[in-house]
Amino acid sequence: MWIWIVLALIAVSFAYVQLAPSDPKRWHKDVTAVESKDFAGGAVRIVEADFAALDAVIRKSGAKVLSGSVEAGHISYISRTRIAGFPDYVTVQEVDGKLRIFSRLRFGQSDLGVNKRRVEGWLAQL
Repeated sequence: MWIWIVLALIAVSFAYVQLAPSDPKRWHKDVTAVESKDFAGGAVRIVEADFAALDAVIRKSGAKVLSGSVEAGHISYISRTRIAGFPDYVTVQEVDGKLRIFSRLRFGQSDLGVNKRRVEGWLAQL
């Protein structure tokens, strides 16, 4: 009996992760970092790159736009992990001719380097 309860709780948790609403007011904010860095729940990269080209790479990877646009110089995406579909939020903002890319998790304490690898993979495709 307990195993079914545990399995049901796991299923409900995964459903919540998949269906939880994403509020643009919470996730689509200015990227204030001024240097590249890694942290337990994500990564920041400051790069010189073409915004439209990066946008195309990000969209091709399956990320969905949450808010903003390339024309506005500020856009936020939802990108999901492959296995469990956990949502990660990626904000790209153009400041002084450079792109500030801030990728971070929504749930948990550590992303095990997923956001860092994702961003570096996108940049390598440019």
